Amino acid sequence: MQPIPAAEVGRLAQQVLDRVGTVMVGKRDSLELVLAGILAGGHVLLEDLPGLGKTLTARTFAQALGLDFRRLQFTPDLLPADVTGSFLYDQRTHDFTFRAGPVFTNLLLADEINRTPPKTQAALLEAMQEKQVSVEGVTYRLEAPFHVLATANPIEYEGTYPLPEAQLDRFMLRVSFGYPEADEELNVLRRRMVRRQEESEVEPVVDAATLLRMQAGLEQIEVEDSICRYLVSLAAATREHPAVLVGSSPRGSLALLLLSRARAALAGRDYVIPEDVKAVALPALAHRITLRPEMWLKRIDPVSVVAEVLAATPAPVSGALPSHAAAGRQPAPGRRLAELEDELLDPPYRSTGLRG
Repeated sequence: MQPIPAAEVGRLAQQVLDRVGTVMVGKRDSLELVLAGILAGGHVLLEDLPGLGKTLTARTFAQALGLDFRRLQFTPDLLPADVTGSFLYDQRTHDFTFRAGPVFTNLLLADEINRTPPKTQAALLEAMQEKQVSVEGVTYRLEAPFHVLATANPIEYEGTYPLPEAQLDRFMLRVSFGYPEADEELNVLRRRMVRRQEESEVEPVVDAATLLRMQAGLEQIEVEDSICRYLVSLAAATREHPAVLVGSSPRGSLALLLLSRARAALAGRDYVIPEDVKAVALPALAHRITLRPEMWLKRIDPVSVVAEVLAATPAPVSGALPSHAAAGRQPAPGRRLAELEDELLDPPYRSTGLRG
């Protein structure tokens, strides 16, 4: 498989976001996080109130990325076999044949995942981590790419089953959209009148094979050792925070690494800078933290803990230099690396006090 260069990955990714933006009004930052999770090869938990576009987001991304899409509504009576599939008796052949479940797809929308019992939720664990399912002692591989976009309602707890920490850890990041601004909501109404139908569809920008090449291109993105140390420090700081009972696992720091690469690719860069890490830290770490029981009295939540960790953990002064920009240029004797980097970085990432 021939990886796509970072600059081309960024161009294609922006086209995908523009195509999705024709249906999803506003929330560009949240949509970038969802796409970053897909480019990084992970799964995304969309946790928000009803009616804010979670299901529409998943379906639209599947269309724009040219992926096979299936939606599974999780209910209290859903069984594991309803997710993975099962063996059925075929009267014509007098034998049992395997009938694949909805998990055999490229992008699975697990709608209201917290409404099904833990036994059924666990049916997704092997698929999400190992990209395979086991039924009656037989293992079936899931065709790449495979991604799960799950939705959950954060305030309605009647008839729901909280996701166990082991399953939450399988999601690379958790994203919330929030209510739209007044102008954005007005734009939603106007687009609906122009469309003259309820359903909306978009043409694909790429296909499954191209997405795999884009994901392979992320492996070419450079990450300086100082950035890696920064990632480890952030994850370790969540374990040492006084309000935290259980902090982020090493899977959290790995998620930071992969998402930072994806965000660099979205910007068309082949190197990661500290601002990439800061942009993905909240969605990548907050859902991996378990607070002490008494913290709810103080109105402390995992998001505020990660924000404190970000503010307290010093960021490196520079990331990796771009391989293409530095070619043929040597810093003057005694010149600081950060000064040369400021010339090479795009204006939003120059030294503006955001480096930490």
